[in-house]
Amino acid sequence: MVRVIACVLFVIIFDMAASAKLYDPRQFGAVANGTTLDTKAIQTAIDECHQAGGGTVILQNGKFLSGTLVLKSNVVLYIRSGAVLLGSKNLEDYPRTICEYRSYTDNYTNKSLIYAEKAENISVIGSGTIDGQGKAFKGPYKVRPYLIRIIQCKNVTFRDVTLRNSPMWGLHYLACDNVVTDSITIHSRVNRNNDGIDIDSCQGVCIANCQISSGDDAIVLKSTSDRPCKNITITNCILSSNCNALKMGTESNGGFQNISISNCTFYDTRLAGIALQLVDGGILDRVTISNINMENVRGGIFLRLGNRARPYLSQEPGGSKLPDMGAMRNIIISNVQATGIDSTGCSITGRPGHNVENVTLENIRLQFTGCASADLADKKVPENEKKYPEYNMFGALPAYGFYVRHARNIRFDHVELSFDKPDHRPALVCDDVSELKLFDFDAQSSPQAKSLIVLKNTDGAFLHACRPQKTETAFLIIEGEKTKNISLINNDLRRVKTIIQRTKEVPETAVQILNNLTP
Repeated sequence: MVRVIACVLFVIIFDMAASAKLYDPRQFGAVANGTTLDTKAIQTAIDECHQAGGGTVILQNGKFLSGTLVLKSNVVLYIRSGAVLLGSKNLEDYPRTICEYRSYTDNYTNKSLIYAEKAENISVIGSGTIDGQGKAFKGPYKVRPYLIRIIQCKNVTFRDVTLRNSPMWGLHYLACDNVVTDSITIHSRVNRNNDGIDIDSCQGVCIANCQISSGDDAIVLKSTSDRPCKNITITNCILSSNCNALKMGTESNGGFQNISISNCTFYDTRLAGIALQLVDGGILDRVTISNINMENVRGGIFLRLGNRARPYLSQEPGGSKLPDMGAMRNIIISNVQATGIDSTGCSITGRPGHNVENVTLENIRLQFTGCASADLADKKVPENEKKYPEYNMFGALPAYGFYVRHARNIRFDHVELSFDKPDHRPALVCDDVSELKLFDFDAQSSPQAKSLIVLKNTDGAFLHACRPQKTETAFLIIEGEKTKNISLINNDLRRVKTIIQRTKEVPETAVQILNNLTP
């Protein structure tokens, strides 16, 4: 259905472009030889197209060297197959632009190859290429332009183009509404901060059928202002990154609401495949991620509610503001398979008094590299409330699979965990967790592990329909004086040597065992 809709939309846009007047920058002096600067000619074509009420500016048959271009309302920039919009290597060709909309990105760069602000009905389409020649730019943020920056625009379309070699972020949407990005290719690994697509404080966004290979996060949702990222759909994308494949945060001031991500493949990431991070205030609420395949992702699934609390620029008078403590809740991650997850482990962590809430992991199969020693199972994990969030921010975790702390209503349903080399840690460790549900939880275990599952200071855990593999270790260890209301019901425990171990501070009444198959 998505493909059909996309095809229909493309036909409509192409027919509209064909029927409107075409503006060729060559008519305004463009040379398109890749060495002569064509900025003025291309911009004149855009301006005249806009002043005439709209139409199509067409780049064809050549390499158009350019500095900053400003897109304007009702203009389609059509880059034909074989044509290249080539970013100038001279920083002076990118004039400083201060946008009206305030956000934390004011601290980054104020230069772009393609720029639009408060425009409507703008499009960049075609099978051509936009190449930022980003390797030519050295130094901090301010001297490295964005490839494309679109701010406070409505009805924006990017389709079929190839983006290459950005000096910084590739495609940045800030505070935009009604955005479609379909079937674009991004290859950008020539500089620092080479994000693929940044969706920032936007609403009504559809990203579909894209292939991205990026030096920094491939697709990242941000809220660098107090406006939330809301009503976002990402589907049918293939992502690879030197950082995270799919990330929400780090900047989270406005939060993230109503986000759906599906039918994607992630491969070869240096950091996480899926990273949901809320550390600068805001509310992350109603996020659904489904049908994801991941290969060679060093971090599989990482959920973090922290409190870095970095100041941000509000749209209201008063300048810089400190965010309130954020909230992370109502997350469903389902139908995920991953291999190549390193020995750090996956984690779901809040902070004391501020839980990650209502998380469901369903139909998940994760394969870890393993090879960690048993002494890590007793590791005291620091809170690191202010630390920049990455999947490895705590170091190797006490569990090879999932470490869950400061969380409420966490559900593992049909989750399978395994390792390539023996790992002597438990598969699951929960600390300060309430209302935990495990259904058909299946995890590999090492004989040197003290148990398969550890529950510490856990109030309300329901373990049902689990059938652990044969192991000489305990199935479950419970510890901590706050642990209570633990129920094991209708599990097949015949292959475990010891069902449960209690530390002395946990009373016998904390555990209820009913209708289980036992040795």
